[in-house]
Amino acid sequence: METDRLMDADAGGTSRKKSERSKKRKKEKVTTSIQVLHDQAEKMAPLVGYFPSGFDPTGPPSGVHLYRKKTRPNRMELTVSPSGSDVVFVGSSFDGEPTAIQPCTYALGVLDKESGTLKIVPVASNKIFRLEPRFKHDHTEDERSELKGDLSGADRAEKVRVLTHLYGTKRSITHVKKMQALRQEVDPDSQNDLDKQIKKIAINKEALESTGAEISRNIPAYNSAATDPKEAYPLEKIILDGEWNYITDIIELVSRGEEVSADAYPSFVCKRVSKLLEIKDKYAKDTLGCVLSYITHLLKFKDLHSADGFKSAKSHHFPPILQQRFSALFMLPEAKFMPIEKIDLLISHVLVLCLFVDDFQTSPIDIASDLKMSPVELRKYFENLGCKFSMQKKIPYAKLIVPLKFPELRRRRRRGLG
Repeated sequence: METDRLMDADAGGTSRKKSERSKKRKKEKVTTSIQVLHDQAEKMAPLVGYFPSGFDPTGPPSGVHLYRKKTRPNRMELTVSPSGSDVVFVGSSFDGEPTAIQPCTYALGVLDKESGTLKIVPVASNKIFRLEPRFKHDHTEDERSELKGDLSGADRAEKVRVLTHLYGTKRSITHVKKMQALRQEVDPDSQNDLDKQIKKIAINKEALESTGAEISRNIPAYNSAATDPKEAYPLEKIILDGEWNYITDIIELVSRGEEVSADAYPSFVCKRVSKLLEIKDKYAKDTLGCVLSYITHLLKFKDLHSADGFKSAKSHHFPPILQQRFSALFMLPEAKFMPIEKIDLLISHVLVLCLFVDDFQTSPIDIASDLKMSPVELRKYFENLGCKFSMQKKIPYAKLIVPLKFPELRRRRRRGLG
């Protein structure tokens, strides 16, 4: 019983002490005047940094440095060097966490109890620096400029390539290798050898005449003496070797069992995807899938540079290699829209690939809707490629006839002024 009374007494004493401390806290009141300071061009706003590693910055640091890019003052780098340590903490306002969307602004409040003022000032560039530990290294001025992003395009691309090979995924490494092969510079020695070989080649006048006809008709490269429709317009002359690896999107969708969306692909392509499921030979299947993808890119490029189709193609992704080639082949320098002769050339490329997909006998109805033309308008394009028309169950079909026979080109006569 005596022990119980002692415990009750201790408990009562402890509760009384807590109530006395709480009363003292309640009595402490501070009256302040609030002053909000705004950004000033001649003054630097405060910087806020934190250490996610758990480092406790007790004691004054041996050095705090702020680096700012002259051309872009918003890009800053803050370094903090603890005393007697081989580690430096680095934070920047242009990479990592600060680059994410920031829905709120930051400010720093400083309370001075003696003067009774609370000053609220904005944080510099509205960024909070995440100070990550780094080993100390005395950078030269050139190295510092590299860290701040003043590299040339070639140097930056080379550094990205090296880092990708070291730490990238298998897919990114493969992509870098492909791009490097396409952009490989010409070796001067091999170029000299090539020039010597070119001088030895005899000029083929028939080939030059064929090229002139090709340009005048606005059609792809052809072989007028071909006895097989597949050889009339060689596929390798339309889709170059370096482009095949970037037009496998339809093949990948089909292999995953996904549907080809009518919003992203033309009507002609969507109706022919079922052919891929019927083909057993892998090479033939991959070739057909790539051709369908190439048709899609051609049609989207036409829409992108047309007044009536821009909205449907503005979100389409073009592989850079196709974007570059299409611009060189179908556009004029600094032109927003394609001229009529370039539109005719693009349409001819599309129709040749459509003939390839449909075994060189196709109806112009599906592709006419994708080209925003009528089947009657497309008739002259098919005939200009060497096709003959026939009716099957009241549906017009264009069939490629070999050897190629082209209709005579009609030239308009200029009427004299009288």
